[in-house]
Amino acid sequence: MQKTDMILPTNSRLQFTSDLNICRILNGMWQVSGGHGRINPQTAIQAMFTYVDAGFTTWDLADHYGPAEDLIGEFRRQLIASRGEAALANIQAFTKWVPRPGKMTRKIVEDNINISLRRMDVSALDLMQFHWWEYGDNNYLDALKYMGELQTEGKIKHLALTNFDTEHLQIITAAGIKIVSNQVQYSLVDRRPQVNMVKFCQEHDIKLFTYGSVCGGLLSEKYLGQPEPRGFDLNTTSLKKYKNVIDAWGGWGLFQQLLATLKQIADKHQVSIANVAVNYILHQPAVGGVIVGARLGIAEHLEDNARVFGFSLDAEDVEKMDAVSQQSWDLYQLIGDCGDEYRR
Repeated sequence: MQKTDMILPTNSRLQFTSDLNICRILNGMWQVSGGHGRINPQTAIQAMFTYVDAGFTTWDLADHYGPAEDLIGEFRRQLIASRGEAALANIQAFTKWVPRPGKMTRKIVEDNINISLRRMDVSALDLMQFHWWEYGDNNYLDALKYMGELQTEGKIKHLALTNFDTEHLQIITAAGIKIVSNQVQYSLVDRRPQVNMVKFCQEHDIKLFTYGSVCGGLLSEKYLGQPEPRGFDLNTTSLKKYKNVIDAWGGWGLFQQLLATLKQIADKHQVSIANVAVNYILHQPAVGGVIVGARLGIAEHLEDNARVFGFSLDAEDVEKMDAVSQQSWDLYQLIGDCGDEYRR
């Protein structure tokens, strides 16, 4: 496997928990679930070696992201074969469980956790990020309670959530369940976490892992000065999703203003628009890391992503970005708190 010379600086790492030191840009594996181009498993595994060698050692995946868990399992086996068991200590893989709401028994929970353990070829899950569609069904508390038991037994190292709002994060925390992170949509376009979520997370030592921070690639030079893309142009699931977010936020005209402002800031720091967008979110309170989609073997942005850690935005930069955002609609008013877009 070819090694890369790129070495990330120390500010790219976070001591997330006592036993997990992670890269603050996480490799998002939603892209292997379909809708982002066909993934060749062999090429994907080779790309995973390249990511890890470049310092991007932390993976975000889920039970329903197509072959994502299987790819982690195969990658781990190849890593042991080529570099020995000790090399496993350098990678972190965070998965999710997204069950159908309904009665939760110890057996249902354990059976599903065992599937992830087997697919990923691990004896314990680094982080289990739990998602629940239906707040009206409070069986989610039973599911988390059983996961807590499995954590005590050593099958799960840490419990986390995905797309929970502040109110339900509060209910879970009050029930005595220790949550270390919540995964939410957070970008220069979608700042809803700043309303309630950030404050609660700071008070309870919960980190945020953010997705959508580059709006599926729309926050980039490619779209600066371009006419509004139509359905046909939006050729990945991510582009379709985040174009809808931009429409709700303020539309293409205001988005062009944002891109032009980001381009000015990017040029000043000699980085890319995406770098500025990610850097901004990484420096927000409570944020542990930003998830950037990895289209393994199709499109790699490693060198560009590495530049995120090499500059600091100043007060003037932030003021310019805020001035554009202040002209937008209030997504919190329109959509609700974090994750509410999945429960409407």
